[in-house]
Amino acid sequence: MTSAPAGDGPGETAAPGRVLGLDLGDARVGVAISDPERRVAVPHGTIRVGQPPGELKAVAALVHDLGVAVVVVGHPRSMSGASGPRAQQAEAFAEALGSIVGVPVELQDERLSTVEAERALREAGVTGARRRRVVDQSAATVILGAWLDAHR
Repeated sequence: MTSAPAGDGPGETAAPGRVLGLDLGDARVGVAISDPERRVAVPHGTIRVGQPPGELKAVAALVHDLGVAVVVVGHPRSMSGASGPRAQQAEAFAEALGSIVGVPVELQDERLSTVEAERALREAGVTGARRRRVVDQSAATVILGAWLDAHR
């Protein structure tokens, strides 16, 4: 579910510019950003869940401040492709976000993104508490990278 289509298919995104990627979690929302040409995705930090001004307002501020043209929200489907409660939460978040940001909001399948992010961090020697602090933004980077690859 998206609030507004970003294009009709890969490579047909409506507006040029940066793309913001989000990995929704219970404690943190991982954030990643692309370059304006949409070649690479890099981590951009995290937003603490449940703290003022709230996740939706915090993301809306990032969209405005960074000149974002599209927001991509991780869509946590099961391995069978079914949508469970977490996928429905992501759909509701994307819908609500789309109503306040004024740019297209798309869902991106995020199956195994956290596993891939954990593996990359382990291989880079990031361990323990440091890894727990950055895994959400690394997962957002994986999600955004997959979206960018699908839209080249």
